[in-house]
This record gives sequence, structure tokens and C-alpha cells, in this order.
Amino acid sequence: MKYAITLLAAAMLSACGGAKQDVTTSQDVTLSTEQRQQLTYPATRQGDTIDSYFGNSVADPYRWLEDDRSSETEAWVKAQNKVTFSYLNQIPFRDEVRAKLEKSWNFERVGAPFKEGDYHYFYKNDGLQNQFVLYRQKDGAEAEVFLDPNTFSADGTTSLADIKFSRDGSLAAYAISEGGSDWRKIIIIDALTKQQLEPTLVDIKFSGIAWVGNDGFFYSSYDKPVGSELSAMTDQHKLYYHKLGTAQSDDKVVFGGVAEQKHRYVGASVTEDDRYLLVSAAVSTSGNKLFLKDLTKENSQFLTILDHTDSDTNLLDNDGDKLFLVTNLNAPNRKVVVTSAAKPTPDNWQELIPETDNVLRISKGAGYLFANYMVDAIAKVKQYDYSGKHIRDIGLPGVGSAGGFSGKKDADTLYYSFANYTTPSSIYALAPTSGESELYNSPKIEFNPENFTSEQVFYTSKDGTKVPMIISYKKGLQQDGSNPTILYGYGGFNVSLTPSFSVANAVWMEMGGIYAVANLRGGGEYGKAWHTAGIQLQKQNVFDDFIAAAEYLQQQKYTSANKLALRGGSNGGLLVGAVMTQRPELFKVALPAVGVLDMLRYHTFTAGAGWAYDYGTAEQSAEMFQYLKEYSPLHNVQQGVVYPATMVTTADHDDRVVPAHSFKFAAELQTKAAPANPQLIRIDVNAGHGAGMPVSMVIDQAADIFSFTLYNMGYQQLPQ
Repeated sequence: MKYAITLLAAAMLSACGGAKQDVTTSQDVTLSTEQRQQLTYPATRQGDTIDSYFGNSVADPYRWLEDDRSSETEAWVKAQNKVTFSYLNQIPFRDEVRAKLEKSWNFERVGAPFKEGDYHYFYKNDGLQNQFVLYRQKDGAEAEVFLDPNTFSADGTTSLADIKFSRDGSLAAYAISEGGSDWRKIIIIDALTKQQLEPTLVDIKFSGIAWVGNDGFFYSSYDKPVGSELSAMTDQHKLYYHKLGTAQSDDKVVFGGVAEQKHRYVGASVTEDDRYLLVSAAVSTSGNKLFLKDLTKENSQFLTILDHTDSDTNLLDNDGDKLFLVTNLNAPNRKVVVTSAAKPTPDNWQELIPETDNVLRISKGAGYLFANYMVDAIAKVKQYDYSGKHIRDIGLPGVGSAGGFSGKKDADTLYYSFANYTTPSSIYALAPTSGESELYNSPKIEFNPENFTSEQVFYTSKDGTKVPMIISYKKGLQQDGSNPTILYGYGGFNVSLTPSFSVANAVWMEMGGIYAVANLRGGGEYGKAWHTAGIQLQKQNVFDDFIAAAEYLQQQKYTSANKLALRGGSNGGLLVGAVMTQRPELFKVALPAVGVLDMLRYHTFTAGAGWAYDYGTAEQSAEMFQYLKEYSPLHNVQQGVVYPATMVTTADHDDRVVPAHSFKFAAELQTKAAPANPQLIRIDVNAGHGAGMPVSMVIDQAADIFSFTLYNMGYQQLPQ
């Protein structure tokens, strides 16, 4: 078996915290074996299920835990949480960590404004509100609350997932998520009076909202499975049109209703002039087909722009019948092309903004295009006009990430955000005609960026590949191997980890911790080639990149194995799980969150069926089965091995990476691992994959994770 390192990663959870070690007075304190053995885990029944793959028998004794709605699983969850929270309750500084986090979180946060009709809208959180509130303001008058998601449910677990306004801003349709579920409801209101206009639309999943004038909008969904999310669900995502004033049962299927239109993901966009409908259809998370429909012509048929999934291609904008597309077809780092709606296929494309050596993200606003390039994961922004002429480079406030630069064609001001690991996210107003920026809003947080530093390093992975990593910490830190360190990564699905600010990370660094983020293969930081170097039969490259990052941090004496924690969420949870079973001695604490941990069965669960492009499947071939089994965390827990102190985190309502992954992995660890370190699972109730989680739950979870981490690194108290 190849080896890989546990890298700390949490794609959905950007909270990390810790404590500064006073090396003159603190001692490494390791809990005794007697203390460890006091942990009595709930009994987990083992079944006799055996699966066969290409003549190979694979036992799955905890298959019954896949039924997350059974009374037996419910009782197991309660018993596991009882053990976990009893353990956490004994940590002497847990309340102190939570108090630090809550104090640091309590500051006003304001989002960039956007105009709809006669109003400017913006999101704001007063500090500890569970959900951001959507406000609006007209002609300089006092701002008023437009939607307050904190009133959607008593416990704050129902969130505002999306909102789209009709062209003139008089109507709005907004989606809500209950308990973190990916299944959404859409509510349609009169934006002027805020009154609901018709019954709520239900059972909508992986969908946008694309208005056509004031008449109605397009949305996407599946036929909802009956019962558990593990029930069979069709892979046929369908695009519907909802006409206002009609029942949802009368909504017409626009695309996806026939076998030849069967795709896992179908989404729609409508041009700003309501002239064209663009439909993107994909069978996996990478590569899409693209279709065009002229909405001004009654009963018009779809034209095919692309009929294969060899690239990611999407509509950027239109100017009359001229279409602007962003694509990585024959351009792995992406480029912008222009074509006619009458002849939209690739043989008629004309290059507008060529591919460069750096990955392109593109936005539009005020009649301009803004090319946001990733240069070693750092943002560089260039402004173009619609003829492809370079207007200027946008001067950013520093080295970090920038996002936004979008708005309607008639906007006279655009807004963008800027942040890095030591700079809280601030909003800037950009005058697109002059290119001048001015600070619009900066958070009043008790954190001084001048006291901290971030450095980018390039380390060498197992096969010689150079991998970037950004290491952030408080100035004056001594590289003596004693620093508690969080290593974070993701490495999949073309996701790029660019510098961002986290309140919890700030607390971690203020207490003397190091926060390191590695930009692993499988991500999108260097384009399509970087992504494909970490998928399917190359997935081990991602784990090897993690291993090399951890080894680099130890070799350079930023930290040591006993002071290193690795955390990852979703695909990053797989990362942590794979590395802890391959290199358990390399770090002290493992924090796999909402992870994909059963690589032989992930695709049999609802959302997982779309992940085969990155992972492959156990039924694909004997070679793929053997490869997946070789690194699948669930299938590589060995009897009597000393694994790092582990706290698996998941949620009972996670319908993206179903909690069965975490349940089965935790049961396997508790059954087989040597008793030297705790093997716990913390299960949030009435929560999902992470999006929309109320602030109170985020703080509670962060406090528990940091306390568990520091306690198992040997800390008995936080420094004063």
C-alpha cells in the first residue's frame, strides 16, 4: 500500500482554534493508558453482510448503520454522543476556549450591496446572530429588514440558501434549507410588500433560480426518494419552469424528461435581456454539455453548443445574438470565447481572452469583464472590455483573495471583497470607468493583522512535484518544534483553496498556533492538469502531497508529530481518513469531518453517484476496485494499531455525504484501534453538510474540536 499524510482539511468548516504553549513552564502531558481505557464505547452490533467484487469478498459488518432513520441507529447516535460529550466535559479549558471564540465572533459583519429595482440590498450579522439578515435601503433612507432567516425556525437551523429577483426587482423567489439539508423549498414573494404570493414549492435539490421577466422561473430537481437518503434515487435531474399563479404540479419539464436527456446535474441560466436560456447538463462533477434555446421564439427547439463532457463551458453574457462563453475546452486554464447564437458550436468560436499560464475565473459588471487569475493561489485581476481589449490591472489592497466584480450592465459602481489568512474580509467599491477603489466596509474586529504573518513555501512531494503551502502564525514564533499546528487541505473536485480569513483561525493564531494550508493536487489551483493528477488511479498523489506537507512542517521545526493536527471535511474527510490509516504515527490528532470514508459504496448513496469522475467506482473494473479498497479509510483500519486521537464529526441531516460513512468508520475504529488514544464521533443533530449552520452551533463545534485537539496534544490548561 502506498502511504499518505493526514493533512488537516475542512472544506465546509473553516474554523480552527488552539492554544499557545508556554515552553518555559508547560510539559507535554500524555493521558495514561489507564485514563484512555476508562472510555467505554457503545456496543455496535456486527452483521454478516458480505459483498463480492470481481470475485473478492468484502465484509460490511456495520451495513445496518446506513439506515439513518432506524430506531437502532438513532439509539446508537445518542449513545455515541453521550460518550463523546462526557469526554469533552472533562477537558478543563473547554469553556474557556468557547468563551474566547464567542468573544472574537461578536462583531458586525456586512456584505457587499447589490441593486434590485429601486433598492440596494445587503446582508448583515450583528455579531452572534445565527444567520445573516438581508436588509434593503432606498435613496439613502434608513435600512430595513427584508428577510430575517433567524425567524425561520426557533433554533436557527433553517437558513436562507438562495434568493433571486425578477428583472425589475418587484418579485423575489428565495430558497430555504431546513436542518442543513440539500433538499430545498422555494418561496415566492412580492418584493415590495414582502408578502408571499402562492404556495411554497417543495422537494427541490441542486438548483438555481433563473427568472424570465416577471412571469416565472426555471429550477431543477430530482424525483425525491421515499424514506432514507440511502433509498434509490434516479440520476435524472430535470429542469422545470414554474409559471407564477399556477400549481407546482403543473410545472413543465423543460429539459431532462426523456432518456436521451438523462444527466446527474442540470442547471439553467437566462441572459440579462431574457432572450436566451442556456442549459448545462453533466453526468458527474466535471465536464458539461451545453444547450441553447431562444425564448423570444414560441416553441423554439434547443440548439446544441456542446454535446460531450470533455470540458467545463458556461455562459458568461450576451450582447444581442453574440454569446460570451468561458471554457476549458482545449484550454486547461480557461479562456473566454465569443460566438453567434445562430452558430454556437466550437468550430465557430473566436478567442476573446486567451488562455494564460494561470487559472482564470471571470465575472462581468458595468459593461466590463474582470479576469481573476490564480497565481500560485493568489489573486491577480485584469479588466477587459467586451472586444477583448485589456483596460487595466486592478490594484488590490494586498496579497490574498479577491471576489466579486459583478453587477448589472448599467451599474456605476461594482464591489469586491479582499481577504487573506491574516486580514479580515473587507469590501471595496470600484469605479469601473477609472479603476479606482475605495474601502466600503471593514469589520471592527479585535484582531491586529500587523501582529501576524503568512508565508508561502513550496515543498516537494513524493514524486518530485512542487506543491505550494501557506503557513500563518503570530510574529515572533520560535521554530523549535513545539508549536500546536493545524494542517488543512482538500485536494479534489477542482476546488481551489485560496487565502481566506476565519475568526476561529484568528483565535488559534492569537493563542500561538500555526495554521497551514496546502494546495494539493486534485484541486483547481493550476488548472485541469492539476485536478486530473489527483483523481481516480492518481488519487494517492493527493495523500502523498499531504504527507510531504506534514513532513516539511516537522523538518523545518514549525511543529512535531505530537503537536500536529490534521483536519478535513467532505472530500477532505476522506483525505484525513486515508492518511491516518496509512501513516498513523505522523501526527497526533485526526479530525475527519463529514467525510467520504466508504470508497466501495459511496456511489450507491444519493449524492455520491455524481462523484465517479474524481473517484471511480468499485464496479468500474477490477483494477479500480483494488485501488479504492487499498486506500478506503473504512477498509484499512487494522486491529491493534495506535491511531491518532480521533474525533469524527458529522450531522444526522447530512444528505450530501450521508452520515453512514462516519458512523461505520467510527465503529470500526472503536472496535479495532489500540486503546492508547480516544476514537470518538460527535454527531450534530438537526444539521447537515455544513452550509447554513447557525453561528451558535459553529462556535460549539469549533470549541469542542479545539479543546479535543489541545487536550490530546498534552495541554492541561491554556496559557494565561
